[in-house]
Amino acid sequence: MPAYEVIPGVLIDDHELIERFVRSSGPGGQNVNKVSTAVELRFAIAPSRLPEWLKTRLFALRDRRLTNDGELVIEAQRFRTLERNRADARERLLALIRGQTVERKKRVATAPTRASQRRRVDAKKARAGVKRLRARTEIDE
Repeated sequence: MPAYEVIPGVLIDDHELIERFVRSSGPGGQNVNKVSTAVELRFAIAPSRLPEWLKTRLFALRDRRLTNDGELVIEAQRFRTLERNRADARERLLALIRGQTVERKKRVATAPTRASQRRRVDAKKARAGVKRLRARTEIDE
């Protein structure tokens, strides 16, 4: 039973992945209407063996690939063959999970500089001037 390493010490077993094969909408010639080469890969986050901190980050994702049931759904149909689409789906799932293992830098709030404030006010005044020129005057009426 193969396992995929997300980061050192964190593995996803093959039995945790659910695959469904569907017809692809992409290239394929005569096979496109007969052979199911597209892959729909599902990974349930809650029952997986991932650490809790990683599960929390995955659940916090604002991603259309995350279902209400807590499953990540990856659809792969880039290639003409089933094998390449399966490999592509697994790689994309691992890349998505690995992306959540990176510690995000905390944003340090800074005040806008005096020059940037001045540029902002000048831009607003210029825009107001353009609008003033477009406004109807007593002569136009």
